[in-house]
Amino acid sequence: MVTISLCMIVKNEEKVLGRCLESLKGLFEEIIIVDTGSVDRTKEIALKYGAKIYDFDWINDFSAARNFAFSKATCDYIYSADADEVIDKENYLKFQALKSVLELNPTDDLPVDIVQMYYCGQLSSKSVYNFDKELRPKLYKRIRSFIWEEPIHEQVRLNPVIFDSDIEIIHKPEGDHSSRDFAAFENYTEKGKKLSSRLLDFYTRELYMAGRKEDLEKSVSYLTSVTEDENTDSNDIQKASIILCKFYRITDNIALFMKYALKDSAIGMSSEICCELGDYYLEHEDAKEASLWYYNAAFSQSAVLDIFSSGKRAFLGLGNCFENLGDEENAFFYKQKAKEWKTE
Repeated sequence: MVTISLCMIVKNEEKVLGRCLESLKGLFEEIIIVDTGSVDRTKEIALKYGAKIYDFDWINDFSAARNFAFSKATCDYIYSADADEVIDKENYLKFQALKSVLELNPTDDLPVDIVQMYYCGQLSSKSVYNFDKELRPKLYKRIRSFIWEEPIHEQVRLNPVIFDSDIEIIHKPEGDHSSRDFAAFENYTEKGKKLSSRLLDFYTRELYMAGRKEDLEKSVSYLTSVTEDENTDSNDIQKASIILCKFYRITDNIALFMKYALKDSAIGMSSEICCELGDYYLEHEDAKEASLWYYNAAFSQSAVLDIFSSGKRAFLGLGNCFENLGDEENAFFYKQKAKEWKTE
């Protein structure tokens, strides 16, 4: 049977690491834990599960840490996990069966380069994802020398043979990691580096869903440059404009708020901007005008960054509008739709 190394990067994960390792116990031939500066019981917990622990100085680069972890693995395959993941009994058995499927063939070649598994439970927690369940690469053939790239929301550069399994990994985070992520993004852009479209998507989604006023403010200079670069893709301009529109609404800079709302509409009006306009008019006690924008968010436009803006958020906005207008029947109707709304 093939052997698998479990590789993890951790920092101050005493609340969740034991839960994760207990759910995975017995699946792997070695456990590699790369610690980036824990000051709690993380290392002590890892040692109880027989982990090999390596220290790594944090440089705001997740790929560098994962590449270091991968370099310490010695088994046929590498399983990459985060401390806030768990696997239940049913999927544990599926994982065991997978190891039998990945047997070496007569030429001693491993036939599958990457196995994808379903990452589940994202919408039940504070995350930047718009899907509750999606396939992600989780198991990598070690001898291909996979290289992680990009400093945050890192991914492996690859063109391999991929197998899509039906194994489900449950994401159960404790707390909010957005401040860590924003620091990595800011460190990257402050060096004068340009975010790829993929990273800009992650950055703007996280800003929109979890960014505080100060986080939005720190992004203004970079995102403004994105909207002014004639070589920037229109989709990236729209994502940057949504964040700038939100920032200028909450700071009551109406001229710039309208500038970026119009820039978004010129590309193709998003549900997020409709909700921002709804919020603006509701805050300025014009519930009738606000209701028109929330209605557009829910029924006419599509979300770009946050799927909730085309559903639950828009319906709640409509409910609040009708409540302010004294229409209790419609207020109840839309608030009920918000409670019942689910993503596909």
